[in-house]
Amino acid sequence: MNNPRSLSSQKSICVFAGAATGNSPLFRVQARQLGAMLAARQFKFVYGGGRTGLMGEFAAGALEAGGYVTGIIPRFLENLEVGNRTVQELDVVENMHERKAKMYAQSDAFVILPGGLGTMDEMMEVLTWNQLGLINAPVFILNIEGYWNNVIAMLEHASDAGFVHSKGLYHFTVSDDADDLADNLEKHFQN
Repeated sequence: MNNPRSLSSQKSICVFAGAATGNSPLFRVQARQLGAMLAARQFKFVYGGGRTGLMGEFAAGALEAGGYVTGIIPRFLENLEVGNRTVQELDVVENMHERKAKMYAQSDAFVILPGGLGTMDEMMEVLTWNQLGLINAPVFILNIEGYWNNVIAMLEHASDAGFVHSKGLYHFTVSDDADDLADNLEKHFQN
């Protein structure tokens, strides 16, 4: 039987999160806590490469817990999102498309924290690509204080109204806190 710790150490998790911290202190606390919890479970990470916002909080939590973090940031965002030079690898790429392509290629699963339009774009793309069979990786959404409730409701509405591919809405796992998401992610890779 596989040791769950050794199994998770082979897995790389792509984390999408806002470059801002949001209005609730709980967003920052949960992002940092999730980074530490997943690093303690020996997952590796790939993320947007910035030090600001929830993405920076997640990376800081993972690094503090001894996690291995790869950041991928477009050159034009390196100053705006403050490229994180404390991660083990920081890959500066030419544009957003190259950033996402590299993130997807390195990832066994996706974790989505609260964020703005960029995070929403990334969420929709991984859900769409999974539905179309272009990638095959689970998606886990951290729904702190119900942040994603309206988006999830809209996805369900689009499906009910017949505007989602005939295969139906791609399944994703929603967690209300870091503890639940970390447990769900680890359970996924143990099965």
